[in-house]
Amino acid sequence: MTVMRSMLYVPGNDKKALEEALTFNADVIVLDLEDLVPPAEKEKARQMVRENIKLCGSTGAEAWVRVNSWETNMTNDDLEAVVYAGLKGINLTKVGCAADVQRLDWRLEELERNRGLETGSIKICLLVETALGIVNAYQSCAASPRVVAAIFGAVDYTRDMQVKLTSEAVEQQFARGYLGVAAKAARILAIDAPYLSYLDIPGFERNAAEGRQMGYKGRMIVHPNLVEASNRLYSPDPADVAWAKDIVKVFEEEAIAKGKAAVSFNNKMVDTPVYLNALDLLKAQSEIEARLKK
Repeated sequence: MTVMRSMLYVPGNDKKALEEALTFNADVIVLDLEDLVPPAEKEKARQMVRENIKLCGSTGAEAWVRVNSWETNMTNDDLEAVVYAGLKGINLTKVGCAADVQRLDWRLEELERNRGLETGSIKICLLVETALGIVNAYQSCAASPRVVAAIFGAVDYTRDMQVKLTSEAVEQQFARGYLGVAAKAARILAIDAPYLSYLDIPGFERNAAEGRQMGYKGRMIVHPNLVEASNRLYSPDPADVAWAKDIVKVFEEEAIAKGKAAVSFNNKMVDTPVYLNALDLLKAQSEIEARLKK
């Protein structure tokens, strides 16, 4: 599974911003062709993104590109410009239904074949940011084997719902929670919405803790000030890792090896679901460690 604790977005037309972004150790750097690029700069941005895809991945981060939504009629031009060696994935905006994803899958396969790339090598991350997108979230998440993650786009979602975006995020609870469930059902990662108050680290920590309880595994980052906190908050807590190691050891030695399905540990019962939870946590930690070795 791709590690996406932090997905740092960089304007595709700003080489200096990209060079700075490379110093922050984000898991994913997303070169943007959508909202961070003004209309007059789109063509320039496509050219610069194509030229900088390999640089983007030079420090171990994955190189992704956010493209404009199908409804803008710019998506094909974006894809033509950026689908080259070194690109790890496409972040599709304003995903409303499974057909949006399937259309992208088809186009990526065509470009991969034409350009000598491994078929299926370019992954997809969805940006679900409208009421329609939330309603159809599971179908979209499950629409292609290329899909590895889905992001909750709170800013556009609240605009679509015609409600105020707040730091408390009460207005986002249903959609945010539902996307977390839809992503898990489709066996992909749920990535949380950007936190706009980038100097408020305690607020970000509280918000991230809420999202983690909804199943979110990483964060869309629009300011590098939050990368370090995001990497920390979406990594397993060291105390939890130590707990998981103890659980696995005692369950395998005292339960499985002796034909039992439960065992007492620190005055608590440990059964198979607890053991499996511990294995999942250790797997997540192992994936992060592998990412850091790149």
